[in-house]
Amino acid sequence: MRSRQPKQLLLAFFGEHVVDDDPGPVRASVLIGVLEGAGVAAPATRATLDRLVQTGILARSKSGREIQFSLTEHGVAVLREATERVRGPRPFDPQGTGWTLVTFTIPEGQRTLRHRLRSTLTWEGFAPLRDGLWLAPGEVDLAGSLEPLCQDLPPNTVIAFHARELAGFPIAESVRAAWDIEAIRREHLAFIEVWEDPEAATQAPSALTVRTMLVADWLALLRADPRLPREFMDAQWPAARSTQVYRRMHERLADASAAEFAALVTTRAATTRRSGSAGPPSAPSPTRSAAVRSR
Repeated sequence: MRSRQPKQLLLAFFGEHVVDDDPGPVRASVLIGVLEGAGVAAPATRATLDRLVQTGILARSKSGREIQFSLTEHGVAVLREATERVRGPRPFDPQGTGWTLVTFTIPEGQRTLRHRLRSTLTWEGFAPLRDGLWLAPGEVDLAGSLEPLCQDLPPNTVIAFHARELAGFPIAESVRAAWDIEAIRREHLAFIEVWEDPEAATQAPSALTVRTMLVADWLALLRADPRLPREFMDAQWPAARSTQVYRRMHERLADASAAEFAALVTTRAATTRRSGSAGPPSAPSPTRSAAVRSR
């Protein structure tokens, strides 16, 4: 597996526990504790939180002496779009038939916007084919995918088409040029190797941290696999097995991690009511979870 980056872990955390239930701002100390359990040092987490604020995913606030973070409207839109595939029944199947083609032009001075667009296209299964032309399998809902970017994209920046293969012009060579299929297979096998092991549930002392690690790895795998049609794969293609492994481990961790998160939120609210302010809570660190110690 790739090394887990702080940004992946934070997005996994907010996507799992915040985007749907809206528990209110999350204290920086909670986020730092969860990521420390995954091997990320506190300065790296703080720097990543700053970057997520700068890119409009998170908003920073202060309550008493505590720094807190919450999702912005843009952050909610980004994570909700991602969770559709994260939780979907067939996350590695193409969206419809044929192929979606995209070309775009963004000035050199808008590198951040260009990076955001490329990142969105990659998540949706696109890969650069040649000369600024990007290709994805199926009928991609491009309007929905680009909705979080629409206010920043100038008119006519993106041009898109839906196409089909023509007789005499097989697309197999283009597929092999755009995607390294064996590299995608290796990503699946690495995910399976890590998370099929029952001991993976105890690789961190907190179920909340382990679940965050699991979802971060799953997001990385979804990003690596563009959902190519099955005719380009062999009978041993491991996508179905990866899905089974993910769901089995996610179910195993769900109750304990949800209880840990709820305890952190509930303790904070109780402390606030008693003190009349939102000062530093006495919530237990997620890295000292009794739920995981009892495993």
